[in-house]
Amino acid sequence: MSDLPPDLPRLRTLETWLALALARVRERIADEERRERERRRGERTRPPAAEWLIETGIGEGHRALYVHTGGCHMAGKRVRGVSRDAAARAVAEGVEACSHCRADTGLGIHG
Repeated sequence: MSDLPPDLPRLRTLETWLALALARVRERIADEERRERERRRGERTRPPAAEWLIETGIGEGHRALYVHTGGCHMAGKRVRGVSRDAAARAVAEGVEACSHCRADTGLGIHG
């Protein structure tokens, strides 16, 4: 006893459907492989995370509000990576150091 249709027309229909289904599966595999290659390339070429961040306000001029260490969980969305010297200069000029990551301590500046 076979689970396949008994006649040639239905077998041909099934063959066509299977060929189309296989083509769709292969296309999906190729798409997923491309996405994976792109993800890996992105990981390899991603610049290193900034060690110091300056968080800015939303008004005109985007005034600096806080200095954070690079991995600070309290850093908002409006941040830019800066050098250690720029972070230290900002603190020295009165920009508040984050009280959570203690950027001032990390910079060796004790207020």
